[in-house]
Amino acid sequence: MSRNVSARDVLDRAPDDRVQVLDTDGTVVDPALEPDLEPATLRSMYRDMRFCRRFDERMISLQRQGRLGTYASLAGQEGSQIGSTYALADDDMLSYQYREHGALVARDLPWEYLLYWMGHEDGNAALADVDVFPLNISIGGHLPHAVGWSWAAKLNDDERVSVVHFGDGSTSEGDFHEAMNFAGVYDAPTVFFCNNNQWAISVPRETQTASATLAQKAHAYGFEGVQVDGMDPLATYVVTRAAREKALDAGDDRRRPTLIEAIQYRYGAHTTADDPDVYRDEAEVDRWRRRDPIDRFEAYLRDRSVLGDDLIREIDAEIEDTLETIVDRTEDVDADPREMFEFTYEDPTPRLDEQREYLEDLRDSHGDHELLDLE
Repeated sequence: MSRNVSARDVLDRAPDDRVQVLDTDGTVVDPALEPDLEPATLRSMYRDMRFCRRFDERMISLQRQGRLGTYASLAGQEGSQIGSTYALADDDMLSYQYREHGALVARDLPWEYLLYWMGHEDGNAALADVDVFPLNISIGGHLPHAVGWSWAAKLNDDERVSVVHFGDGSTSEGDFHEAMNFAGVYDAPTVFFCNNNQWAISVPRETQTASATLAQKAHAYGFEGVQVDGMDPLATYVVTRAAREKALDAGDDRRRPTLIEAIQYRYGAHTTADDPDVYRDEAEVDRWRRRDPIDRFEAYLRDRSVLGDDLIREIDAEIEDTLETIVDRTEDVDADPREMFEFTYEDPTPRLDEQREYLEDLRDSHGDHELLDLE
């Protein structure tokens, strides 16, 4: 995990004692926590973080062109998503909200993922191949499912853990507390990863709860909570690695959960349907940009001669080629409007039948071509 510390050393601290490895300029502030990672792994992490940033820009551009549905930006949160996922085994089960695209990038991003954002449910189905639960739009609704999976893993002596990503807004939902309580009572090997990006849509963190930290909420349910600098990929790696180790073996045959609160910031809007200028000051965004996860990680890698200008140019070229291929392949998929009726209910309702018949009548009357841009 790291050179000189155990999982207990990382996690056994006050909830407001924030774990940090890199300063904002890429300087190592706690050498004992610096993970012992191979240069190839570090370069791969950097590539994936850089891919996330470019992926985000491209998806927003596609949405503005009407080629993609409403999209949730991840910019600013690359460090937490890549760092935490690299700390896992490839077959650990991931469950996420809707902003953690980076977790999928770290799992070689199935090209079908874009299908979901273009309105095709097949994009969710493809995630099962990389041990990821379907994307979840309801706030916090996926947490009990993630705990249920990890409890089943424990009962089956399955040496895997469940890692569930969610935003700070989810901690105000009942599903969060029910999942935490169940995990604490039944020793479910769950890593709760709270991406505290300071805003639940337009509601700031400080008005959501009277708790000094979100991490301390774990104590009410009998397990540990820890804060980490979410814009520091090495810190999120170390903390997630420690939490995974504890979930597999915390001593006395107990597999224990952990709540990680990753402190970070979303640079953009909540989604492409949101206008953040209404509720926050651009000066606040600029302050957080000084902590940019990609810049600080790049500085760290350059200082260790792991990365240079030529390699960055190669990485950027590969990213552009990969994105172009994914987008082209996704847009080659023909849509069938009738699919919207197939999976709403097990058996169609009369109202659904009426709507399907109405669509068919429209298609017949207009001909089988681009009716209302449905195909």
